[in-house]
Amino acid sequence: MESKADIPIGKWIKCPKCKEILYKEDVKEKFSICPKCNYYFRLSSRRRIDQIVDEDTFEEFNLNIESNDPLNMPEYISKIQGLRQKTGLKEAVKCGIGKIEGQEAVVCAMDSNFFMGSMGYVVGEYITYSIEMAIKKKLPIVIFTVSGGARMQEGIVSLMQMAKTSSAVAKLNEAGVLYISVLTDPTYGGVTASFATLADVVIAEPGAMIGFAGKRVIEQTINENLPEDFQSAEFLFKHGFVDKIVKRQDLKHTISDIIRLSKGAYHG
Repeated sequence: MESKADIPIGKWIKCPKCKEILYKEDVKEKFSICPKCNYYFRLSSRRRIDQIVDEDTFEEFNLNIESNDPLNMPEYISKIQGLRQKTGLKEAVKCGIGKIEGQEAVVCAMDSNFFMGSMGYVVGEYITYSIEMAIKKKLPIVIFTVSGGARMQEGIVSLMQMAKTSSAVAKLNEAGVLYISVLTDPTYGGVTASFATLADVVIAEPGAMIGFAGKRVIEQTINENLPEDFQSAEFLFKHGFVDKIVKRQDLKHTISDIIRLSKGAYHG
Protein backbone atom coordinates (compact mmCIF):
# COMPACT_ATOMS: atom_id res chain seq x y z
CA MET A 1 0.00 0.00 0.00
CA GLU A 2 1.39 3.38 -1.00
CA SER A 3 1.91 5.85 1.84
CA LYS A 4 -0.31 8.94 1.80
CA ALA A 5 2.11 10.88 3.98
CA ASP A 6 3.46 13.79 1.96
CA ILE A 7 6.82 14.09 3.79
CA PRO A 8 9.76 14.83 1.47
CA ILE A 9 12.80 12.68 2.21
CA GLY A 10 15.49 14.65 4.00
CA LYS A 11 13.21 17.56 4.89
CA TRP A 12 12.50 16.52 8.48
CA ILE A 13 14.61 15.94 11.54
CA LYS A 14 13.90 14.37 14.92
CA CYS A 15 14.95 16.23 18.06
CA PRO A 16 17.10 13.89 20.21
CA LYS A 17 15.79 15.51 23.39
CA CYS A 18 12.03 15.99 23.05
CA LYS A 19 11.60 13.51 20.13
CA GLU A 20 9.51 15.99 18.11
CA ILE A 21 9.62 15.68 14.31
CA LEU A 22 10.71 19.08 13.02
CA TYR A 23 10.86 20.70 9.60
CA LYS A 24 14.54 21.23 8.84
CA GLU A 25 14.13 24.73 7.42
CA ASP A 26 12.31 25.87 10.59
CA VAL A 27 15.17 24.55 12.71
CA LYS A 28 17.76 26.19 10.46
CA GLU A 29 16.02 29.56 10.70
CA LYS A 30 16.16 29.28 14.50
CA PHE A 31 19.97 28.84 14.55
CA SER A 32 19.61 25.04 14.62
CA ILE A 33 17.84 25.16 17.98
CA CYS A 34 14.76 23.01 18.58
CA PRO A 35 11.70 25.33 18.67
CA LYS A 36 9.96 22.96 21.08
CA CYS A 37 12.55 22.32 23.81
CA ASN A 38 15.53 24.59 22.96
CA TYR A 39 17.85 21.64 22.30
CA TYR A 40 21.03 22.77 20.53
CA PHE A 41 21.74 20.71 17.42
CA ARG A 42 25.42 20.37 16.58
CA LEU A 43 26.57 22.63 13.76
CA SER A 44 28.90 21.77 10.92
CA SER A 45 31.92 24.06 10.60
CA ARG A 46 30.32 25.62 7.51
CA ARG A 47 27.08 26.44 9.30
CA ARG A 48 29.01 27.81 12.28
CA ILE A 49 31.04 30.12 10.07
CA ASP A 50 27.92 31.18 8.16
CA GLN A 51 26.27 32.15 11.46
CA ILE A 52 29.25 34.03 12.86
CA VAL A 53 31.21 35.53 9.96
CA ASP A 54 29.87 38.34 7.77
CA GLU A 55 28.74 37.15 4.36
CA ASP A 56 31.45 36.80 1.69
CA THR A 57 34.28 37.84 4.04
CA PHE A 58 35.72 34.44 5.03
CA GLU A 59 39.01 33.47 3.40
CA GLU A 60 39.93 29.92 4.35
CA PHE A 61 43.49 28.79 5.07
CA ASN A 62 44.69 25.93 2.89
CA LEU A 63 47.88 24.40 4.23
CA ASN A 64 47.81 21.38 1.90
CA ILE A 65 49.04 18.98 4.60
CA GLU A 66 48.13 15.34 5.22
CA SER A 67 48.21 12.92 8.13
CA ASN A 68 51.06 10.45 7.71
CA ASP A 69 49.37 7.62 9.65
CA PRO A 70 52.23 7.20 12.18
CA LEU A 71 50.84 3.96 13.66
CA ASN A 72 49.97 2.38 10.30
CA MET A 73 46.44 1.88 11.56
CA PRO A 74 44.36 -0.43 9.33
CA GLU A 75 42.07 1.57 7.02
CA TYR A 76 42.81 4.89 8.79
CA ILE A 77 43.75 6.74 5.60
CA SER A 78 40.85 5.21 3.68
CA LYS A 79 38.48 6.34 6.45
CA ILE A 80 39.84 9.88 6.16
CA GLN A 81 39.31 9.80 2.40
CA GLY A 82 35.79 8.47 2.89
CA LEU A 83 34.95 11.23 5.36
CA ARG A 84 36.27 13.84 2.94
CA GLN A 85 33.96 12.55 0.24
CA LYS A 86 31.00 12.30 2.62
CA THR A 87 31.39 15.67 4.34
CA GLY A 88 33.25 17.78 1.79
CA LEU A 89 35.72 18.67 4.56
CA LYS A 90 39.49 18.34 4.39
CA GLU A 91 39.80 17.76 8.12
CA ALA A 92 38.04 18.24 11.47
CA VAL A 93 38.57 22.00 11.55
CA LYS A 94 38.00 24.90 9.19
CA CYS A 95 40.18 27.99 9.70
CA GLY A 96 40.55 31.36 8.03
CA ILE A 97 40.16 35.12 8.30
CA GLY A 98 36.82 36.91 8.17
CA LYS A 99 34.82 39.76 9.63
CA ILE A 100 32.41 39.56 12.56
CA GLU A 101 30.06 42.56 12.38
CA GLY A 102 32.86 44.36 10.57
CA GLN A 103 35.56 43.32 13.05
CA GLU A 104 38.32 41.36 11.28
CA ALA A 105 39.42 38.20 13.06
CA VAL A 106 40.97 34.80 12.61
CA VAL A 107 38.19 32.22 13.01
CA CYS A 108 38.46 28.45 13.51
CA ALA A 109 35.49 26.09 13.71
CA MET A 110 35.88 22.42 14.60
CA ASP A 111 33.50 19.88 13.08
CA SER A 112 32.05 16.82 14.83
CA ASN A 113 31.19 15.23 11.47
CA PHE A 114 34.87 14.45 10.89
CA PHE A 115 36.20 11.86 13.36
CA MET A 116 34.13 13.55 16.09
CA GLY A 117 36.30 16.67 15.82
CA SER A 118 39.29 14.76 17.17
CA MET A 119 42.68 16.49 17.14
CA GLY A 120 45.41 14.80 15.18
CA TYR A 121 48.47 16.22 13.46
CA VAL A 122 46.55 18.14 10.79
CA VAL A 123 44.07 19.72 13.22
CA GLY A 124 46.90 20.71 15.56
CA GLU A 125 48.81 22.23 12.66
CA TYR A 126 45.80 24.26 11.49
CA ILE A 127 45.09 25.57 14.98
CA THR A 128 48.76 26.48 15.50
CA TYR A 129 49.02 28.13 12.08
CA SER A 130 45.86 30.14 12.78
CA ILE A 131 47.29 31.36 16.09
CA GLU A 132 50.54 32.32 14.36
CA MET A 133 48.59 34.26 11.72
CA ALA A 134 46.69 36.08 14.47
CA ILE A 135 50.02 37.10 16.01
CA LYS A 136 51.50 38.10 12.66
CA LYS A 137 48.51 40.17 11.59
CA LYS A 138 47.64 41.35 15.12
CA LEU A 139 44.10 40.08 14.74
CA PRO A 140 41.92 38.59 17.47
CA ILE A 141 41.30 34.86 17.15
CA VAL A 142 38.04 33.04 17.84
CA ILE A 143 38.01 29.24 18.08
CA PHE A 144 34.80 27.18 18.25
CA THR A 145 35.52 23.78 19.77
CA VAL A 146 33.66 20.51 19.45
CA SER A 147 35.75 17.41 20.01
CA GLY A 148 36.04 13.99 21.54
CA GLY A 149 39.70 14.79 22.28
CA ALA A 150 43.01 13.68 20.81
CA ARG A 151 42.82 11.39 17.77
CA MET A 152 44.21 8.18 19.15
CA GLN A 153 44.65 6.65 15.68
CA GLU A 154 47.76 8.84 15.61
CA GLY A 155 49.06 7.84 19.03
CA ILE A 156 51.62 10.10 20.65
CA VAL A 157 51.63 12.38 17.60
CA SER A 158 48.07 13.40 18.51
CA LEU A 159 49.04 13.98 22.14
CA MET A 160 51.93 16.20 21.04
CA GLN A 161 49.36 18.58 19.53
CA MET A 162 48.29 19.51 23.06
CA ALA A 163 51.77 20.87 23.81
CA LYS A 164 52.10 22.48 20.39
CA THR A 165 48.81 24.35 20.51
CA SER A 166 49.33 25.36 24.17
CA SER A 167 52.76 26.75 23.33
CA ALA A 168 51.24 28.73 20.47
CA VAL A 169 48.62 30.19 22.84
CA ALA A 170 51.42 31.23 25.22
CA LYS A 171 53.06 33.17 22.37
CA LEU A 172 49.68 34.69 21.55
CA ASN A 173 49.38 35.86 25.15
CA GLU A 174 52.90 37.32 25.09
CA ALA A 175 51.99 39.24 21.95
CA GLY A 176 48.91 40.69 23.67
CA VAL A 177 46.51 39.34 21.05
CA LEU A 178 42.92 38.64 22.08
CA TYR A 179 41.81 35.00 22.11
CA ILE A 180 38.15 34.02 22.50
CA SER A 181 37.27 30.35 22.92
CA VAL A 182 33.69 29.17 22.38
CA LEU A 183 33.03 25.73 23.86
CA THR A 184 30.23 23.80 22.18
CA ASP A 185 28.75 20.37 22.78
CA PRO A 186 30.77 18.25 23.33
CA THR A 187 34.30 19.47 24.09
CA TYR A 188 36.40 16.78 25.76
CA GLY A 189 39.82 15.23 26.19
CA GLY A 190 43.02 16.74 24.87
CA VAL A 191 41.23 19.70 23.28
CA THR A 192 39.75 20.76 26.62
CA ALA A 193 43.14 20.13 28.26
CA SER A 194 44.95 22.41 25.81
CA PHE A 195 43.96 25.38 23.67
CA ALA A 196 40.19 25.28 24.34
CA THR A 197 40.46 26.50 27.94
CA LEU A 198 43.50 28.79 27.66
CA ALA A 199 41.68 31.75 26.14
CA ASP A 200 41.38 35.30 27.47
CA VAL A 201 37.60 34.87 27.32
CA VAL A 202 35.97 31.44 27.54
CA ILE A 203 32.37 31.32 26.32
CA ALA A 204 30.09 28.27 26.25
CA GLU A 205 26.80 27.52 24.55
CA PRO A 206 23.92 26.58 26.88
CA GLY A 207 23.89 22.91 27.83
CA ALA A 208 27.26 22.13 26.27
CA MET A 209 29.07 19.22 27.88
CA ILE A 210 32.71 20.05 28.63
CA GLY A 211 35.39 18.02 30.36
CA PHE A 212 38.41 15.78 30.10
CA ALA A 213 37.29 12.23 30.90
CA GLY A 214 33.62 11.27 30.84
CA LYS A 215 31.44 11.44 33.94
CA ARG A 216 31.11 7.66 34.21
CA VAL A 217 34.86 7.12 34.03
CA ILE A 218 35.44 9.66 36.81
CA GLU A 219 32.75 8.12 39.03
CA GLN A 220 34.30 4.68 38.61
CA THR A 221 37.74 6.07 39.40
CA ILE A 222 36.83 7.96 42.57
CA ASN A 223 33.94 5.66 43.62
CA GLU A 224 31.61 8.60 44.18
CA ASN A 225 28.45 9.85 42.54
CA LEU A 226 28.84 13.19 40.81
CA PRO A 227 26.20 15.94 40.52
CA GLU A 228 23.56 15.47 37.82
CA ASP A 229 24.70 18.57 35.92
CA PHE A 230 28.41 17.73 36.26
CA GLN A 231 30.48 18.95 33.25
CA SER A 232 27.62 20.98 31.80
CA ALA A 233 28.35 24.55 30.73
CA GLU A 234 26.17 25.76 33.59
CA PHE A 235 28.12 23.70 36.16
CA LEU A 236 31.44 25.00 34.81
CA PHE A 237 30.20 28.59 34.83
CA LYS A 238 29.07 28.21 38.43
CA HIS A 239 32.57 27.00 39.37
CA GLY A 240 34.48 29.64 37.44
CA PHE A 241 35.78 27.61 34.50
CA VAL A 242 33.61 29.46 31.97
CA ASP A 243 33.34 33.25 31.79
CA LYS A 244 29.97 33.50 30.10
CA ILE A 245 27.19 31.32 28.70
CA VAL A 246 25.79 32.83 25.52
CA LYS A 247 22.77 31.76 23.50
CA ARG A 248 23.62 30.79 19.94
CA GLN A 249 21.57 33.61 18.41
CA ASP A 250 23.54 36.12 20.50
CA LEU A 251 27.04 34.75 19.85
CA LYS A 252 27.93 36.89 16.85
CA HIS A 253 27.03 40.16 18.53
CA THR A 254 28.65 39.14 21.84
CA ILE A 255 31.94 38.19 20.15
CA SER A 256 31.89 41.39 18.10
CA ASP A 257 31.35 43.46 21.28
CA ILE A 258 34.24 41.71 23.07
CA ILE A 259 36.57 42.39 20.13
CA ARG A 260 35.46 45.99 19.93
CA LEU A 261 35.86 46.60 23.66
CA SER A 262 39.24 44.87 23.80
CA LYS A 263 40.89 46.63 20.89
CA GLY A 264 43.04 48.80 23.11
CA ALA A 265 44.51 45.71 24.77
CA TYR A 266 46.07 44.23 21.67
CA HIS A 267 46.77 47.19 19.44
CA GLY A 268 49.79 48.91 20.94
